[in-house]
Amino acid sequence: MTYGLPKTPDSARDASDPTRHSHRLRLNKVPEVTVYFWIIKVLCTTVGETAADLLDEKTGLGLTGVSVLMSALLAVVLVVQFRTIAYRAGVYWLAVALISVVGTLISDNLTDNMGVPLETSTTVFAIVLAVVFVIWFRRERTLSIHSIDTTSRESFYWLAVLCTFALGTAAGDLVSERVNLGYWPAAVLFALAIAAVALAHFTLGLDPVWSFWIAYILTRPLGASIGDYLSQPTGNGGLGLGTVVTSGLFLAVILGLVVHLTVTRKDVTDPRRVPISARNR
Repeated sequence: MTYGLPKTPDSARDASDPTRHSHRLRLNKVPEVTVYFWIIKVLCTTVGETAADLLDEKTGLGLTGVSVLMSALLAVVLVVQFRTIAYRAGVYWLAVALISVVGTLISDNLTDNMGVPLETSTTVFAIVLAVVFVIWFRRERTLSIHSIDTTSRESFYWLAVLCTFALGTAAGDLVSERVNLGYWPAAVLFALAIAAVALAHFTLGLDPVWSFWIAYILTRPLGASIGDYLSQPTGNGGLGLGTVVTSGLFLAVILGLVVHLTVTRKDVTDPRRVPISARNR
């Protein structure tokens, strides 16, 4: 049984095109959208915010140096991810956690090092993400995460995920800092926005694919706002736990959940539950 937003349907594709099968992978490369998915996703976004701040403060490499280091590490993990023939919880969620950090660093570099206004970076990231979705759909005829079973689709998927993290970081900072809403009120605002998306899907028939991706984008500023609220000093509107404690706490929870999923395989797509038409595309 899955929780949260339901499985997204695949669009029809031309099965007679031999190029559609030339790089086919054996199984779906991403997890089922269960309650575990959304919990770990939010936790990863929180770690992305606090870990980026922690690395910037403690390593002495500066934002640029930390960005290069984390991008290189992400590249290594993504190579491992692409080489797997099916979803592996440990590798997948490590990639998500690292993308969360890198996406945060990209946004922070633009704002802090280059002086790009948050309004501008938010707009640019939104446009880039829209372009990724358009190209992805024009090539694959679907944006469903339940058919990430080719190298092409997996490439588009991870590029879209990176864009959502960068966009979410910029949008979250814009709301909590520029609008001066505060970390905790911002977290509540984004949580309500996610609830509104779920309500629109279940009661108004909002398309499952778009419901998923809108909620996915909104979890980034939600997690970042939670992370800032916990880690930032009390004088800045936070609880003052610090980046070390906050990052360590959330990483421990993520590790525990990933180990649980690795053992139980509760979020692994069962090929028998996928329609024959989808499996043969």
